[in-house]
Amino acid sequence: MAAKSPKVTRIPATRAKTHFGEIIRRVQGGKEYIIVERDGIPVLGILDADELEDYLDVRDEPLKTQIKQGYQEYKAGKARPVEKILSEVRALTKRGKG
Repeated sequence: MAAKSPKVTRIPATRAKTHFGEIIRRVQGGKEYIIVERDGIPVLGILDADELEDYLDVRDEPLKTQIKQGYQEYKAGKARPVEKILSEVRALTKRGKG
């Protein structure tokens, strides 16, 4: 079953100002998006911080390049099993403690 899309609600800026705590609860966890309007014109959108971070990641060109490079290396067989990497990290950690 596909994830349910958040509800989109438009509210006037004056209502947003007086009911900000309520807006936070409604937006938290990606349950709802709020579009704040001034004189009927949309001026800002409010969304959950995790979704904002995801949105910003999508727009981050260096991150996109790093992901693309990692995927190409994976397809070329340059990936290592996670168990091997973890054992190397554990060995380095033990050496650092001694």
